[in-house]
Amino acid sequence: MSTLTVSLIQSDLRWEQQEANLQQLQQKMNAIAEPSELIILPEMFTTGFSMQPEGKADTMDGASIQWMQKMAAQRKAIVTGSIMIQEGPQFYNRLIWMQPNGVFGTYDKRHLFSYAGEHNHFTAGQKRFIGQLKGWKICTQICYDLRFPVWNRLQTANEYDVLMIVANWPSTRIAAWDTLLRARAIENQCYVIAVNRVGQDENGLEYPGHSSVIAPTGEIMYMGKNTEEVKTITLQKELVQQTRERFPFANDKDSFTIHS
Repeated sequence: MSTLTVSLIQSDLRWEQQEANLQQLQQKMNAIAEPSELIILPEMFTTGFSMQPEGKADTMDGASIQWMQKMAAQRKAIVTGSIMIQEGPQFYNRLIWMQPNGVFGTYDKRHLFSYAGEHNHFTAGQKRFIGQLKGWKICTQICYDLRFPVWNRLQTANEYDVLMIVANWPSTRIAAWDTLLRARAIENQCYVIAVNRVGQDENGLEYPGHSSVIAPTGEIMYMGKNTEEVKTITLQKELVQQTRERFPFANDKDSFTIHS
């Protein structure tokens, strides 16, 4: 039986203070006693959900990437979360999938949150990224992507086993967060792992946590409270296989093609 041990770091974030955020997250990661294979940080974990990437965004050889390489090597685990990245004149809300050997994959947020003007400052991604770990396939998403089921829908049988979302999702819309996380797990018959932040940002928005682990059946295995928490949990791949075999609903799904 294949297992996957995951640590969710539900943290407050210091507004646009990269060094302070990396320091506090490092302390939280070093305090994880259980052996973990995947450590998940929130969206924009170095800055909070800032729309001021000029002078705040990192580069692909900058301090945040170097820190992730160091932490992944030290913890012997994949470390992941999103940060602001600049490439040439363009900025991206980019998830980094950092492996212990320093090799990494990336996912650029596809659906930019126009309600807050994110589309005016960042460039949208065009491709999904599915990370590989111990035979597990993990589809990565960022915050607002959660609202668009076509983008994270299984396109082929067993395309992925886990849908992972990192976020800065505020209290005012937390009912939607809770509902959509369960819906994504049920419709894709996969685990959903979601990491949200807590605290208040510079714009006065409150973030209530509710980081979650949801089984392929829709059962809530863990939901974070409105406080800083680090949760380590082990998933059983057999549950994904059993759910899809017992309830082969995917056989009746509609076919579709995603166009950029």
